[in-house]
Amino acid sequence: MSSYDDVTCKPFLLVTCYRNPLSGYNGYMQTNAPSVEEREPELGAGLLVDFLNTLDLDEGTDLLDDQAAFDTWCDERAVSAGDRAEARSVRDALRSFLDGESPSLPSLELETTCGDRGVALRARTAAEAAVASSVVLSIQGSMGRVRLCAAEDCRWAFYDRSKNGSRTWCSMGVCGNRQKARTYRAKPPAED
Repeated sequence: MSSYDDVTCKPFLLVTCYRNPLSGYNGYMQTNAPSVEEREPELGAGLLVDFLNTLDLDEGTDLLDDQAAFDTWCDERAVSAGDRAEARSVRDALRSFLDGESPSLPSLELETTCGDRGVALRARTAAEAAVASSVVLSIQGSMGRVRLCAAEDCRWAFYDRSKNGSRTWCSMGVCGNRQKARTYRAKPPAED
């Protein structure tokens, strides 16, 4: 048994308290965890789908209408809210694109950086992060897997992780089941 098995850790902001009962060490140690200001948004399908789902047609809510809720959403994803009108315009254009239309996106400046592992896009606002995520997915060839639910009363965005890429509904258990039930009820009764 190593002496590290009995170490208990209690996080406290960016400083972590370590208590080792074997050695009796009871002190604080600075960690190298990035501060909130230094965090970079994780660009990709998750961020893009979350951004598209700030509009919920099923419940009739729009997260962009509530500044405090949108600020919280942005803080959780390490981006600033930026201009809500610009975010709404980007979201609506991307949702139209997923519906097969050819919308024009608002003009945004995305910063490019060179790092240890290559060239990267840097996004500061939610709108920039959504566009940068779309660019990343397009380069990877997986933008086509970001879809809107086929149910007209839902239209929730999702990332299709199915093997053949043919998923239609955000949830087979909810939207898919509703559609299959509608199709079944619409069938003419069988003749005896």
